[in-house]
Amino acid sequence: MSTETPVPTPASQPVLRAENLHRSLGEGESRVHVLRGINLQLKPAMTYSVAGPSGCGKSTMLYLLGLLDRQDKGQIWIRGELMSDASDAERTAARSRHIGFVFQFHFLLPEFSAAENVMLPMKKLGARSPEEMRSRAEYLLGLVGLGAKADRLATHLSGGEQQRVAIARSLANDPALLLADEPTGNLDVANSNMVFDLLQRLTRETGQAILMVTHNPELAERTDARLRMQDGQFVV
Repeated sequence: MSTETPVPTPASQPVLRAENLHRSLGEGESRVHVLRGINLQLKPAMTYSVAGPSGCGKSTMLYLLGLLDRQDKGQIWIRGELMSDASDAERTAARSRHIGFVFQFHFLLPEFSAAENVMLPMKKLGARSPEEMRSRAEYLLGLVGLGAKADRLATHLSGGEQQRVAIARSLANDPALLLADEPTGNLDVANSNMVFDLLQRLTRETGQAILMVTHNPELAERTDARLRMQDGQFVV
């Protein structure tokens, strides 16, 4: 098993900075102004929660910050690099290197083992040998308490275990930022607390910033910083 230690982003530099983000969706008379001037800075080794009513723009914001969509106006920097105006190829490369995603559903490939699922982002990036990818997958599964189940098929894992594999997968390329969209939404209370505790511990140990959208007020209260959205803006 690998004992590699990730190198955190310097505390003086935000992992992500966003200024005056605007985004509208739809066409013509049905066009809706979803985001209305979002400003945000995320620091290493910090957990942030975003709460707000359905339709307020939370998921749209995550798509912009994760470089999966483009803003109509505003700028985004990741590790000090301006990404909002970068080419599609540059954004794809930056997303693979710097950003991990955790969703409400784990999206594991059922015919693959836990280790094989964790290795998928590494294969896409193409920066490690097969032996290095396997070693890192085992290391990350050990971090989430599943080192003994590396070769178990995803379908043979419990719901909480599958979500922990998804978390390990999100860390595969040592990202500076984790974006989590309702990561405990499909879990019971015990597994929700376990997954959140895991995310918080990993943040402390590996230096990632985590921005988590959640409707769970108890989990939101436990993050380092709490943000609330309404009508496409952060509110006090």
